[in-house]
Amino acid sequence: MMHVQVLGSGCQNCKITYSLIEAAAAEAGKQIELTKVDKLQEIMAYGIFSTPGVVVDGKVVHAGGVPSKAKIAEWLRGPSEGGGGC
Repeated sequence: MMHVQVLGSGCQNCKITYSLIEAAAAEAGKQIELTKVDKLQEIMAYGIFSTPGVVVDGKVVHAGGVPSKAKIAEWLRGPSEGGGGC
């Protein structure tokens, strides 16, 4: 299961970001573990200085401002499977 964290103090943009991610996951039929991180020390440990921040499976994917629905959908799809190689 994908773990998504919204990092922020609880401002309006953080709340909107949380709601958008929740709605996008429901629309996509994707089951995620969505949590809020509001402790400043934990947020700064990710190197986030502008909130909201979004962390997907331990990787920072966004910082500052409300992300677009298209960007959220991209995160929920996850990395491309297969292909590539040397």
